[in-house]
Amino acid sequence: MSYLVNEKGYYGDFGGAYIPEMLYPNVEELRSTYLNIMNEPSFKEEFNQLLKDYVGRPSPLYYAKRLSEKYNTKVYLKREDLNHTGAHKVNNTIGQILVAKKLGKNRIIAETGAGQHGVATATVCALMGIECIVYMGEIDIKRQAPNVARMKMLGAEVRPAKSGSKTLKDATNEAIRDWINNPVDTHYIIGSAIGPHPYPDMVTRFQSIISEEIKWQLKEKEGRENPDYVVACIGGGSNAAGTYYHFLDEPSVGIIAVEAAGKGVNSGESAATSQLGKEGIIHGCKTLLMQTPDGQITEPYSISAGLDYPGVGPLHSHLYKTGRGEFYSVTDDDAMTAGLELSQLEGIIPAIETSHALAIFNDKQFKPDDIVVISLSGRGDKDLNTYIDYFKL
Repeated sequence: MSYLVNEKGYYGDFGGAYIPEMLYPNVEELRSTYLNIMNEPSFKEEFNQLLKDYVGRPSPLYYAKRLSEKYNTKVYLKREDLNHTGAHKVNNTIGQILVAKKLGKNRIIAETGAGQHGVATATVCALMGIECIVYMGEIDIKRQAPNVARMKMLGAEVRPAKSGSKTLKDATNEAIRDWINNPVDTHYIIGSAIGPHPYPDMVTRFQSIISEEIKWQLKEKEGRENPDYVVACIGGGSNAAGTYYHFLDEPSVGIIAVEAAGKGVNSGESAATSQLGKEGIIHGCKTLLMQTPDGQITEPYSISAGLDYPGVGPLHSHLYKTGRGEFYSVTDDDAMTAGLELSQLEGIIPAIETSHALAIFNDKQFKPDDIVVISLSGRGDKDLNTYIDYFKL
């Protein structure tokens, strides 16, 4: 079984392009050109050069000695927090801005939850001198104020989404509306491995630099390319997709996905899509989705702005349904505790999204000689106020 997308844009039962007719030309233009553009030698050269000189790749693969001692296993952290802009998001925005330029687009829109994708989009638009509009839920604008300020400093316009739960789902709705109204000159940079085909595959391919580096870095450090487990937090799932990509068809590598259980999976305030979701359609793709019995989308909740999405990318739905991935759900409390623990054991303050992945040791026992690679998807600067309030620092 392959875990990669097929020619129709599906991962098993999930994926596709469920879009209004007015968006068909945009999505079709992208679908028919993205692989050719990405395979052009000049594109690859510019992309790799920017990743190296602008983003600062390769990101280190760091052996977390004290964390390893505490949990009696070998823990490596893939340091995406050290990228320019502070997270993995910029790998994808660099790629997509280059695609947009090839397609002759001169206006960029994006959605953002935690603000990291918004910052990464605003960053590459500033780099390329292209107009940038970022949609962000009103609630997220309040809880991620430092990132809003960054976007504005970078010259982006931040437009609040005031409908629904006023979070990531609603920001995405607003961005799609904008795209329908501006189909010719606008490219929509989706920040997660979600949306209509070809977005999940395109975003995953740009993020696959993460697992590509893990393989050669682990070979240098341990004499083998494949770890025993790769672990990542999952909202829409772009950091996870990039971390898993080169290991999907390697059955010896365990794939672990960690979702946000919020105040508890069955509390009514959760974002644990794999446990609570049923097959449905959101933002242009068929995937697992938290919904009421009559198909209305349920409001998700997580203390982390980047994980409170009611769905999960179609690749991850496929990994869940086929059993290729192990899925765990971590509460706010356990994630916050894990974030504080990493700070005090390793001197690294992680984003709260990443802290969910770090809480895996509460739920899973690893062997002493297991090599466990955790995607440290983002740094915690943007979350300091949440940490301060939670721990009363």
